[in-house]
Amino acid sequence: MAVTAGIQTAQEAGMVAQEAPLPVTLAEAVRVWARIAALSFGGPAGQIAVMHRILVEERRWISENRFLHALNFCTLLPGPEAQQLATYVGWLMHGTRGGLVAGGLFVLPGVVAIMALSWVYALYGNVGFVAGLFFGLKAAVLAIVLQAVIRIGRRALKGPVMIGLAAAAFVAIFFLDVPFPLIVLAAGVIGYLGGRAGLPQFKAGGHGGGGKVVEGPFLLDDHELPQERAVAGHTLRMLLTWGALWLVPVAAILLAFGTDDVFSQIAVFFSKMAMVTFGGAYAVLSYVAQQAVEHYGWLKPGEMLDGLGMAETTPGPLIMVTQFVGFLAAYRAPGSLPPLLAGTLGGLLTTWVTFAPCFLWIFAGAPYVERLRGDRALAGALSAITASVVGVILNLAVWFALHTLFAESRPFAVGPVRFDVPVLSSLNPWALALAATAVLAVFRFKVGMVQTLAACAAAGVALHMLGLV
Repeated sequence: MAVTAGIQTAQEAGMVAQEAPLPVTLAEAVRVWARIAALSFGGPAGQIAVMHRILVEERRWISENRFLHALNFCTLLPGPEAQQLATYVGWLMHGTRGGLVAGGLFVLPGVVAIMALSWVYALYGNVGFVAGLFFGLKAAVLAIVLQAVIRIGRRALKGPVMIGLAAAAFVAIFFLDVPFPLIVLAAGVIGYLGGRAGLPQFKAGGHGGGGKVVEGPFLLDDHELPQERAVAGHTLRMLLTWGALWLVPVAAILLAFGTDDVFSQIAVFFSKMAMVTFGGAYAVLSYVAQQAVEHYGWLKPGEMLDGLGMAETTPGPLIMVTQFVGFLAAYRAPGSLPPLLAGTLGGLLTTWVTFAPCFLWIFAGAPYVERLRGDRALAGALSAITASVVGVILNLAVWFALHTLFAESRPFAVGPVRFDVPVLSSLNPWALALAATAVLAVFRFKVGMVQTLAACAAAGVALHMLGLV
């Protein structure tokens, strides 16, 4: 009997060893996060699509449920959800170091690209040859964003109820201009009540660890991680550490230069923005533009659109346009510094106070959010939020398409319904042709993302050199 029990125990141990998820080294993760960062075009929709494809489908480092659970949490936070999602997944895989690597690398290409273009813009007034490159990239990004809507929608919209929530979210945000936080709150309440009642429509899909775990993702639905068991002391350390990294430089600048200095204004304004930017980059950029143009006079309306064009067509979060705003603000009020140096410091300061809070929210809150995955009511709430997020991503896709294919649009309003209508005569035929080609390449011929981006960028440069765009 004892021998039999010993054999059974050994067999069970061997099974556990066989089914244990394969580890991913931090060095391997760095390479993959660098690849994701280099391909993170197209605003939050395109960036989420890139992460989903690489992390969930190609590498299978994280299960579908955990990816969507993290996305739901990041959607509720102020700040750029895609960057925070990268930080969250990096934290899941390798703790604080992994979060710093993933979140930092996600921002780095955008920092370098926007800074370089800001220098060119300040010195020469336009981006010249680079405009053709961006023109081509926009077409490819449109195809990637559409692919994101379809891929995430297929997995998140299980049944007519979830499809209805996604449709309602799209109508609310696109046609009725309902604030994004209200949409998420309403979806969360509906899902919470449905999950608490045990309705199957609000049950999260399972990717548990059956017999095929050895081929499954690294972060399974039921795989508990050490960083999930954070205690109050850890949370306090995170709050104090990242709170100090964020706010001590702001306080030092205020004490050194006073409240009227441009660096003080940048530090305070963008710190406040980091705390209230719910609803994604598109929702907050109108507020930033209004304050930067009308209140502070840092730049002109056309220059704000130029900065937005840079951010849309360079890798990294769309909110990176704030670095361009901070650069011009300090460049035009340099004090005793050389203008380019002042602009560089102003841009970097803007980036720091914009993204430092993102690490604070993730490192302090993620351990508690991970513990909620097993709660039926909260799982229902997050499933409903996921459905509403699909509708919001569709809104971003439509918004991006309008601004990629048409040079002009005009507002339309009847009662509570209000949205932008494209001016058909402003349709750019070359943009339409490139976008259609990119869509055909991605969906029909399954051409890779890198190849599609490179081909469209080359086509954009050629069209620019021929004077066609």
